[in-house]
Amino acid sequence: MSRARERREVLRATAAERGLDSVLVTNLLNVRYLTGFTGSNGALLLRVDGRDLFGTDGRYTTQAGVQVPDVELLVDRATVPALAREAVRRGSGRIGYESHDLTVDGLHGLERVLADAAAGGPVPELASVRRAVEAQRAVKDADEVESLRRACAVADQALAELAAEGALRPGRTELEVGRELDARMLALGAEAPSFETIVATGANSAIPHHRPDRTELRPGDFLKLDFGATVEGYHSDMTRTLVLARAADWQREVYALVAESQAAGRAALAVGADVVAVDAAARDVIVAAGHGEHFTHGLGHGVGLEIHEAPGIGQQGAGTLAAGMAVTVEPGVYLPGHGGVRIEDTLIVTDDAPELLTLTSKELLVL
Repeated sequence: MSRARERREVLRATAAERGLDSVLVTNLLNVRYLTGFTGSNGALLLRVDGRDLFGTDGRYTTQAGVQVPDVELLVDRATVPALAREAVRRGSGRIGYESHDLTVDGLHGLERVLADAAAGGPVPELASVRRAVEAQRAVKDADEVESLRRACAVADQALAELAAEGALRPGRTELEVGRELDARMLALGAEAPSFETIVATGANSAIPHHRPDRTELRPGDFLKLDFGATVEGYHSDMTRTLVLARAADWQREVYALVAESQAAGRAALAVGADVVAVDAAARDVIVAAGHGEHFTHGLGHGVGLEIHEAPGIGQQGAGTLAAGMAVTVEPGVYLPGHGGVRIEDTLIVTDDAPELLTLTSKELLVL
């Protein structure tokens, strides 16, 4: 049985438990997860009786035949309405849908299609499945973990090459460094950067998600690099902060504090650990040092087909960790007007110690 078929069987069991006859999956990443389809228009009607139907338009007929060979194909430009009509025709009385993906107008349109297709007979009931597929996606299988390993390796190598070549030096701009880092990841096999690469130097490093601009790198400044590579659809995420030319005592102190916090967060990753407690393990280190107000975001998040996905690890998080979850641990201390430090890794939660995927050294590097 293919990985995609195994995933559909899990969702099929969830649908049956909820008293559904079928589930209409419209989120494209969830469609990819359940079928392998990578095109820009596709949806899946997953049926409890196993007679699934994959919908797309004529542009993707050949691609669907290759990527989704084990699901009946329906070709129609209006993919979702066509699948909805088929759901009625095939006797689905209760249909699950992804309420977080459909707009209000989309839901109303779906209701009209179902009513029209029922032609005066019983209109199927719609019931939200909420984020059922995302909950499945939170735990990665072996193939997904291997894709994440490769994505992290590309990012590690790209940074190592730039540092070795002297590309991270005073006089260059944040934009120049960011573009070169992106280009290097592409050259090493990435499909794309995981997100807009963050390059922040000097006072800009105190802005957690600073967008690179024409600020020049200067001796004595922090340089914060937050970036990742996408490989086979899976995203890596890593932040390293270094100092150019020379490091002041205050910079070494802040860096050591964040490194201690990050180590505490990594150590707290365990099967069954509450995500709020994991956040607290790292945050308490920073709070105890008097910098609680300078750690302004959650400790981490899941990564996979999206750069931010379940689980969220923070003070407002919910739930516990499970083996196979891919998460980041990224505490930071940001001193407005001076500079900031963030250290971030991507890791896999296991029954033993977490597996570290981002292998670039976390020792303070002075270039």
